[in-house]
Amino acid sequence: MFTDLEMKRQEAPSVAQRRVFIRTFGCQMNEYDSRRMLESLRPEYTPVSAPEDADLIILNTCSVREKAEVKVYSLAGRLKHLKRRRPDLIIAVCGCVAQQEGQRLVERMPHIDIVLGPQGIYRLREALAKVRAGEGPVVDTDIRDDFCLPSALSPEVKAVKAFVTIMQGCNNYCSYCVVPYVRGPEISRRPGEILAEIRALVSQGVREVTLLGQNVNSYGKRQPGFPTFAQLLERVAQIDGLWRLRFTTSHPKDLSPELMRAFVEIPILCEHLHLPVQSGSDRILAAMNRGYRREDYLKKVERLRELVPEIALTTDIIVGFPGEREEDFQATLDLLKEVEFDEIFSFKYSDRPFARARSFPDKVPEEVKEERLATVHNLQLEISRRRYRRLVGQEVEVLVEGRGKSDPRQWTGRTRQNTVVNFYGGQDLTGKLVKVLVEEACQHSVRGRLVGTLH
Repeated sequence: MFTDLEMKRQEAPSVAQRRVFIRTFGCQMNEYDSRRMLESLRPEYTPVSAPEDADLIILNTCSVREKAEVKVYSLAGRLKHLKRRRPDLIIAVCGCVAQQEGQRLVERMPHIDIVLGPQGIYRLREALAKVRAGEGPVVDTDIRDDFCLPSALSPEVKAVKAFVTIMQGCNNYCSYCVVPYVRGPEISRRPGEILAEIRALVSQGVREVTLLGQNVNSYGKRQPGFPTFAQLLERVAQIDGLWRLRFTTSHPKDLSPELMRAFVEIPILCEHLHLPVQSGSDRILAAMNRGYRREDYLKKVERLRELVPEIALTTDIIVGFPGEREEDFQATLDLLKEVEFDEIFSFKYSDRPFARARSFPDKVPEEVKEERLATVHNLQLEISRRRYRRLVGQEVEVLVEGRGKSDPRQWTGRTRQNTVVNFYGGQDLTGKLVKVLVEEACQHSVRGRLVGTLH
């Protein structure tokens, strides 16, 4: 005979008791996709912070670089023991690795129940229903040219900043890149849906929004009647309560004069642009299929700085692309010295599935790639420190994001140029715009003290 307490323990968990753990790999678009998946699961699932506590585990994956893909396989493999202990646990692998591998993931790791590509994540609930009905595993990696990004539900963001995807996919087919193959062709969201989502975020206290896309500069080009990207920025900037606006990523070949002028004409558009150059060598740029020459890139940088002298520029660099000679690498170093980016994201080239460069000859030895990456890193460290030192003694506007991670007595936030600022002083500053006097330049940030509050 069971007691009442024992009977309750025997009952299946109620819908409200289901728990989900999600681990996101890779870019900001994946972070946004993870948020959308969590939205679609409410109120049936509650997020938890540990996979051991979850009824559903989601790995939202990235395959742009080999290292990120290896991390996915490592974590997915470690989940096998949880599945053995709890056969009712559902494990889903989503995103770019899921799209790239498809059915092979299930064959390699039979404990995986669901495999969803970047378009398939919007059909997560249907996949869960099939698995619960005994119809798994479910593999959904269809890429449809007529796919329409669904409207956001009721976004829940308890933060000062938020990402909003405005388009998905890419039409550029750079020879090193897997993105067009795993995210499909460019598809832009309807402007009204974008504006509605941002208004909902602002109503919850979000004060800064970053618009996301593989190439936001080409927003709306495939959809008749859509605004240009610069026109979309103007519409977003009219939303009451939004203080700051950013976007990423921009392809240099599509950076238009209209978009450059937006930095002057739209007051809340922050003076920061991520403009990936990848290489300073025309020969390598052509092999990469980037669609511009070194001179084209430098002219656009020059024009941007004419329009907005205080603009901060960041970029991506790939070292060791197949066939990269010493003179090609030197051209990249020379470009870094000439432009003086505020920060860079540098990577060793790695072969990616589907990408044309995988079959290119003259692969650069691993030890040479390592050496070149270290050289780039050290050069940029000097440049960044020099640029940060220029801020010492200046008062900067900072949007406070919360307490510091390394020192909870400090507050942390960013300038309009996206520089991280840590400072002491004041209480309850999260979500406020403040003035900080910069007193010290660090490796990737600056420190200072509070001198005033703006909002």
